[in-house]
Amino acid sequence: MRQAIAVGLWAVVLGVALVLPGCGTSVNQAPVESRGTAATGAADPSQTAATAAPATAPLPGAENAGKPGYYTVKPGDTLIRIGLDHGQAWKDIARWNQLDNPNVIEVGQVLRVVPPDSATAAAAVAADKGVVTRPVASNGTAGPAPAPTVVAAAPNPPAAAAAVPTAPSGAIAFAWPASGTVLTGFDEARNKGVDIGGKAGDPVLAAADGRVVYAGAGLRGYGNLIILQHNKTFLTAYAHNQKLLVKEDQTVQRGQKIAEMGSSDADRVKLHFEIRREGKPVDPLKYLPAR
Repeated sequence: MRQAIAVGLWAVVLGVALVLPGCGTSVNQAPVESRGTAATGAADPSQTAATAAPATAPLPGAENAGKPGYYTVKPGDTLIRIGLDHGQAWKDIARWNQLDNPNVIEVGQVLRVVPPDSATAAAAVAADKGVVTRPVASNGTAGPAPAPTVVAAAPNPPAAAAAVPTAPSGAIAFAWPASGTVLTGFDEARNKGVDIGGKAGDPVLAAADGRVVYAGAGLRGYGNLIILQHNKTFLTAYAHNQKLLVKEDQTVQRGQKIAEMGSSDADRVKLHFEIRREGKPVDPLKYLPAR
């Protein structure tokens, strides 16, 4: 009798042992991430749509992307940099684009970088709208159009900025901005101007008559910087100064002391000098008089 009971107990124990491993294996093969995936797949599509991010509104000026006279903001851009690269004063660009805060521009935003009343901009706008403008004869009267046309009204000119004592485009006689020797020459890929040596405090001079369109330290790699606008074609830039002696919108004369040489954002005392023709860096040594 006892033997039969023992045999029965062993049978029960063996059966439990056989069942438990199977149950344990089944639980371990159902990981949490699998259940999560299944639950996600079963979600109500209407709930998913309700929680999706709303469509992004177009950035300012997006309709002008790729048009002549406009520029699309890229990562790392500042209004100062955009102005320098397009031969314009940053304040003018801010005004043309009605920027409430010129310190805030967005990647992908499209900015006008030519004056609204310039011939290039007017022609571009007219072409974009399918408007044909009537040619002007040499006596100042409108000549006959080849076919009936709609004449585009000229946009109102923006508020006038401070007057710039300018020479005709391309007719500027530049002077040397410092008396030191040239340390590094022009290389469009690596050095967009020339570096001129000297001692801290040496005078930095305006290379030509013009207006100060920037004076500050807001452009990385240039330190204390001055940018002068000379006419519609030329800008000059003076970088790494230890002290700035002029302010924005101030007019200056050729040879006027505008700064003191220094080493701000540089590895040594020097003046980094650039000439920009329509925003493009050009070799200053081709424009400065021979020494």
